[in-house]
Amino acid sequence: MKRSEKRGANVIVIGAGIVGMAAAYFLRSAGHSVTVLDADTPMAGATGASDGAVSVASKKPGVMMVLAKAARDFYVQLEADGLLRDLFHRRPTFMFARNELEANVLAAHGADLAKADVQVDELTVSEFARRIPGVSRNVVSVLAVPGDGHALGYQIVAHLLKLSDVTVVRHARAKRVRVENGKAVGVETDSGFFCGDAVLVAAGLGSADLVGLGNFICPRKGQIIITDREKDNEPALEGPLMSAAYLAAKRNFEASRKNPISLVIDPLRTGQFLIGGTREEGVDSRTTTAHYVSEILRQAMDIYPAMGRRRVIRTFSGVRTATVDGLPVVGFHPAITNVFVATGFEGDGICLGPLIGKTSASLMTGKQVDLDIASLSPSRFVSREGTDEPQPTAAADETINAATTGA
Repeated sequence: MKRSEKRGANVIVIGAGIVGMAAAYFLRSAGHSVTVLDADTPMAGATGASDGAVSVASKKPGVMMVLAKAARDFYVQLEADGLLRDLFHRRPTFMFARNELEANVLAAHGADLAKADVQVDELTVSEFARRIPGVSRNVVSVLAVPGDGHALGYQIVAHLLKLSDVTVVRHARAKRVRVENGKAVGVETDSGFFCGDAVLVAAGLGSADLVGLGNFICPRKGQIIITDREKDNEPALEGPLMSAAYLAAKRNFEASRKNPISLVIDPLRTGQFLIGGTREEGVDSRTTTAHYVSEILRQAMDIYPAMGRRRVIRTFSGVRTATVDGLPVVGFHPAITNVFVATGFEGDGICLGPLIGKTSASLMTGKQVDLDIASLSPSRFVSREGTDEPQPTAAADETINAATTGA
C-alpha cells in the first residue's frame, strides 16, 4: 500500500471491531498513519460474537433499511473487487409467521421492504416446504429476500488487519480523549498517551464515556446456540429462517422487552446451525441461561423438527452496543474538533461495518459521500440548556486533512 506524497495525518482509532478496523483500513489506504487502540484484542467484543448476517430483510424501516441496502451492495462490490473474496456469500433470508399476529407484522415489513426498493418474494407454505425440506406446518405465511448475504465479522477484521499495516495496540483501554483548545490531540489509555491529529471513537459500550454526550448507549445481551454438523462444510439450508417476532423486536423496542426471545435459525457454511437468540435490555453479562437456551431450542424444533437430530455443542452470549433511540451514532463530535464517532450499531454492525468504516474515513478526510447519515449525527444527543455537557461548535467538523495543513 503506497503512502501519499503529502504527509498524512496521524489518526487514532479506538476500537478494533469491524467498524473501527474497516475505518482504519480505508484511512490507511488514503495515506494516513493509523494507530488502533483496543481495550482487549481485535474482534473480542460484539464483532466476535455476531451471527454474520448481512441482511436487509432484518432491518427496521427507514434509515436503517436504506443503509443496510447500501451496505449489502458494498459487500457485493468488495467481494467482486477482491478485497473480501470468499469472505462474503450471497444467500436468501426467509421470514416466516406462526400466527395471525405475526402474519400482520410480516405483511407490514414486506411492504416497507418493497418501498425501500428491496426485492421481496411471497412464498406459499408449500413452496417454502419445498425449499426448506422438513419445515413444520406451524407456518402460516412466508416472505423471502433473495439478495441478502453472510460474512463472519472476525474473519473480516482478521483479513483487514493482515492487509493493512496499521499499528494495533492491544489491552490499551482508552480512558479519555485529551482535548486542548477545543481540539483533540490524542488519547490517554492504561498503556500511556497516544498523540494524534484526529480520533475515531468506535469503542462499542465504552464510547459513551469517551465522547461526553450523556448516557446515550445501553447494552443488549444476546444468547446464541451452536449445533453439530448436519452436512460437512455445506450449509444445511438455503438461507436463515427468521421469525416475524425477530422483525417485531427490531421494529418496536417494546416487543423485545415483553418477550426477549426472537427466533432465527441460521445454517452456517460449516454445516452447523447457529440458533438465536435473545435481546435482553440493559444486560451486559456474557453468561447463558438454561431458561432462555431451552426456550430457543423448543421454538426452533417447533418450526424445524429436524433440529431434534442435532446436538448442542456450544452456547455463548455477546453484548450488543445499542442506543437509547435505536439508531447508530455516526458523525463528527458536536463540540470537539477532529473527533469522529461511529458506534451504537447493536446487531447491525456486521452488515453496516465496511460501509460505515469507508464512510467515516471519507468524511474524516474531507471527501463527499453520497450516503445520507444526517439522522445518525452525535449532535442529537447534545444536552439541553442547564447542563455542563458539551455544546456544538462551528469548528467541530474540521477534517484531518486540515489538521496537517502547513505541517
